[in-house]
Amino acid sequence: MAALRRALRALRALPAGARGRSAGSPAAVAVPRPLGAEAHEEEPMLVAQKKNPDYHGFSADVDADVLNMRATFLVGISIAVILGSVFVHYLPDYGLQQWARREAEIQVRERERRGLPLLTSNYYDPKRLPLPPPE
Repeated sequence: MAALRRALRALRALPAGARGRSAGSPAAVAVPRPLGAEAHEEEPMLVAQKKNPDYHGFSADVDADVLNMRATFLVGISIAVILGSVFVHYLPDYGLQQWARREAEIQVRERERRGLPLLTSNYYDPKRLPLPPPE
């Protein structure tokens, strides 16, 4: 704890501009200019965007274009996610798997109630099948 207090006191003693900066000179980090290029000031980002705005195709006005683009994508994604989820949830029973399960449970209960075996080797009752003569 004492070491933490000493570190905080040392940080408070530094001048305001010295905190959070590297010890090296700012010129050491500057990007060199290509040969033959003259020094120029870069224009601020807002000025550059006003000169050459991004166009999304919703409106001629830049601000309305961005607003309409964002609204369209928000509504489009929301509709796709919500309606897509509802559609998938209410899809019909694919391959009648749920129906087959319920029907099998009904058959098992009925056979247990009658005292019959759950499975037999004959799918149909052989007494009720018209068989050809044994020739």
